Amino acid sequence: MALLKKINKKAQPDINSGFGSNANSYGSRFVNKNGTPNVEKRGMHLLRRISWYHTMIDMPNWKFMLILFSFYIGINFIFALAYYAIGIENLNGIKQSEGILIQFGQAYFFSAQTFTTVGYGHISPTGFLTSALSAAEALIGLLSFAIATGLFFGRFSKPTAFLKFADHALISPYQDKRGLMVRLVPFKNTNFTDATARMTLGLSLEENGQKTNKFYSLDLELERINALSLSWTLVHPITESSPLYNFTEEDFKKLHGEILVFITTFDDMYSNTVAARTSYTFDEVIYGAKFETMYNRSKDGSKTILHLDKLNHYQSVNLS
Repeated sequence: MALLKKINKKAQPDINSGFGSNANSYGSRFVNKNGTPNVEKRGMHLLRRISWYHTMIDMPNWKFMLILFSFYIGINFIFALAYYAIGIENLNGIKQSEGILIQFGQAYFFSAQTFTTVGYGHISPTGFLTSALSAAEALIGLLSFAIATGLFFGRFSKPTAFLKFADHALISPYQDKRGLMVRLVPFKNTNFTDATARMTLGLSLEENGQKTNKFYSLDLELERINALSLSWTLVHPITESSPLYNFTEEDFKKLHGEILVFITTFDDMYSNTVAARTSYTFDEVIYGAKFETMYNRSKDGSKTILHLDKLNHYQSVNLS
């Protein structure tokens, strides 16, 4: 109950948060650091609850390439086994006197040539079964490369908010009071305009013997900027109307809370609106620190230099 008294009574919970109110039914955090919901869906067959297209579009590049190469190697291995089972004598150009491994290897590379429709002509099928199998493989190869091409295009053309958030949120001096500060920066050669930010505080509290999630909208110093070219530090002034007004450093350590950050902006490159999200649990909030400046004027004074490696740089300050 002592912690409940710390929450400013002037701050009203936001009932339109989109998250459940029962804290006993929720995991450790609402949103992961990369912006994805911290939710694992169960109770339905895997093929029904997973969109394979979205999975292939969103997965890391190394995993995507690994799946493509594994599929290419695996399916040619299966077709090579099928050719070998039908009879290696039905593939003209493979000598019967050669060893089993060499014969299988040549059948494998014939499969690769058929699958890609390259067809060098060194080996050719004879007989109905072998010809039918090679025809089916050529069709599967064409369809597979069409799907792979579509996935490649989807991954390259997908509108993505190339924004990076600082690892920690800070409680810093702000004018004659304190402020909750979160910093972000565009890290690629993109032009962002009309950037809008929203910040929500989620608290897991025990009230009347029951754990409850309460959410509060945090007012920002600036919720919208015309251009996002340099770093942007989101500032929530901790005024008398803020739910964090009475919080001390010890309160951040005792309470289970999470700060949700939502960014939308227009990307000139994609000619589309993109979004980015992240969250900070209370153990990722540093009390008594301020961010160091990320940019400065070049030596000749003609440009502004943005130092991306300084995104997480801060210095300790005294808040008393």
